[in-house]
Amino acid sequence: MANLKDLKIRIDSVKSTRKITSAMKMVAAAKLRRAQDAAESARAYSQRMDTVLRSLAGSFAGVEGGPELLAGNGQDQTHLLVVFTSDRGLCGGFNGTIVRETRRLIHELRGKGKTVKLLCVGRKGGDLLKSEFRSDIVDRITGIGGKKGIEYTEATAVSDRITAMFEAGEFDVCTIVFNKFQSAMTQIVTSQQLIPFAPEDAGLGADVGGHELKAVYEFEPEESEILEVLLPKNLGVQLFQAMLESSASEHGSRMTAMDNATRNAGEMIDRLTLKYNRTRQANITSELIEIISGAEAL
Repeated sequence: MANLKDLKIRIDSVKSTRKITSAMKMVAAAKLRRAQDAAESARAYSQRMDTVLRSLAGSFAGVEGGPELLAGNGQDQTHLLVVFTSDRGLCGGFNGTIVRETRRLIHELRGKGKTVKLLCVGRKGGDLLKSEFRSDIVDRITGIGGKKGIEYTEATAVSDRITAMFEAGEFDVCTIVFNKFQSAMTQIVTSQQLIPFAPEDAGLGADVGGHELKAVYEFEPEESEILEVLLPKNLGVQLFQAMLESSASEHGSRMTAMDNATRNAGEMIDRLTLKYNRTRQANITSELIEIISGAEAL
């Protein structure tokens, strides 16, 4: 039979844990609202810029002398995977789903004879991947977001790092892997190729007489001058959007996980309290029997 003191200590311990998980849930819920608003408000701009550049990538396909950030360097041997995870845990399956998708991509690329490099944005990604792919991790970037939330300057710092690696010939193709926020309970694992831009499958216009309309762009000033500024800026915008989506997904996943943990702690407290009361009643009954038996013996 369980000791009453041990049960009391365990009940108090679970109550303390419930207070912590409940507080973490409230904090995550407050952060989620701001992160969700930021991610959703930035989607229209990043998606439209991505669509325009994918259309331009189609026009540069097979053309020599095109911008390498847009059309690539003509090679497809070395792939850089930029993995977005969190710096902290206690956020359910948020980090696990990203790591599983990254492992799948690595094995798929290696199966095709490609070389894979990893740039981990967030401490957890590097921690979970280093046991299997330590030699493939080229850098680990932590501290993104902080107390003030995601800032564009943090995205441009990562963008500059990627651009420098590309110009140095360290990789040929860059793909980012992140969780896209859908709701507090649902995050969609997304892989998006940034360098080079994959051409669109469909045109921007409607079909007319069975023929697809392609968007036509006029450049003022010169095309090369505009793309020289636009391409690095777009890389920063897409990375910034991925960070915002990842941040909102993290807070949503943490809020859900802490809510589940709080309810589980409540259920455990109820079970332990019932066990404590039954044990206490059994001890009282046993003492009464001993007293009555002693009195009858006299």
